[in-house]
Amino acid sequence: MMDFAIFWDWLSFAVRWLHVVTGIAWIGSSFYFVALDLGLRQRPGMPAGAFGEEWQVHGGGFYHVQKYLVAPAEMPEHLTWFKWESYATWLSGFAMLCIVYYAGADLFLIDPNVLAMSVPAGILLSLATIGVGWVAYDLLCRSPLGNSDTGLMLVLYGVLVFIAWGLTHLFTGRAAFLHLGAITATIMSANVFMVIIPNQKIVVADLIAGRKPDPKYGKIAKQRSLHNNYLTLPVLFLMLSNHYPLAFGTEFNWVIASLVFIIGVLIRHYFNTRHARKGNPTWTWLAAAVLFVVIIWLSTAPKLLTGEVKTSSAAQVYVASAHFPAVRDTVLGRCSMCHAAEPSYEGIYHAPKGVMLDTDAGIAEHAGEIYLQAGRSHAMPPANVTQITEKERALLVAWFEGAGK
Repeated sequence: MMDFAIFWDWLSFAVRWLHVVTGIAWIGSSFYFVALDLGLRQRPGMPAGAFGEEWQVHGGGFYHVQKYLVAPAEMPEHLTWFKWESYATWLSGFAMLCIVYYAGADLFLIDPNVLAMSVPAGILLSLATIGVGWVAYDLLCRSPLGNSDTGLMLVLYGVLVFIAWGLTHLFTGRAAFLHLGAITATIMSANVFMVIIPNQKIVVADLIAGRKPDPKYGKIAKQRSLHNNYLTLPVLFLMLSNHYPLAFGTEFNWVIASLVFIIGVLIRHYFNTRHARKGNPTWTWLAAAVLFVVIIWLSTAPKLLTGEVKTSSAAQVYVASAHFPAVRDTVLGRCSMCHAAEPSYEGIYHAPKGVMLDTDAGIAEHAGEIYLQAGRSHAMPPANVTQITEKERALLVAWFEGAGK
């Protein structure tokens, strides 16, 4: 158990690191090309078929970039495809979903007080929500509504609000936010895999065959790319939200998630407008700030949802351990001044990350985290402010490793 817990924690760290790295690569290239596209300028004497060009300076050199709206007259000898950034981000994100939420479904995915179900049922429901989200989005884009960018965006936002509300009635608040982010990220990556790249391949095939490419493929790809551009910032918020219980663990969490999408759109609108040289809409920052204040109010106006904490069957083994009474005294004396419903440590007003260690159930449910952060490592308490002893750390290790034996 000891070796597996340490290995699993490092595996989670490694995959999370990979996810961040690939996400940076994808988001960076996405933001760059949207900014480039919006900044293109036309001039007399451009090559046949060229839509616009842009001069840029970076890293001590000058770059001259030209865009062909449909395709150049001939297939270029060297062509760079931007797709693996998207695929690697989605694959590493799905791996994180499996490591954290599927392997820890009893704790992080399923809440019997929301919807009682078995672990396999919860995992299948999770996969279904992600798949259905993409199918619904794709059908809307391919419908007549797809001819109106504004109309489509409004309808899609309404669908996302409904999904946000629905997910909070299926999973834990933490998992609901993560799944809303996973659905959105799947839409973005599937746009690349199912629409943008296939359309570009059709254009390339036409060039190779000497045919004139149909401009509709570029138009469709551009619409999906624009959607990805506006969805990026909300996805980042949702993926980070699992560290902030005030976002996902409150009564109006689905409203908070819905407002985050608007904030993301406002911020991207500012940068897109600037890159297109169409003005400086600073009002978007004020609107985003107001909405963020509303989010803060929504997270605190109704008190954090509390109630009787029930110990899952997986955690019962830690309560039954002979070491548990001594562990409870240690945790209550060294940890619960911060990790409690009403923290007593000065300057701490809410339990960090929503971790409550002031009850038997709370201690048992977080046994793995206590073991890794206060037993096997010295991460907790921070700077050892409560002066936990090496003997007490050894007790936490013995408790976790000996549970169930």
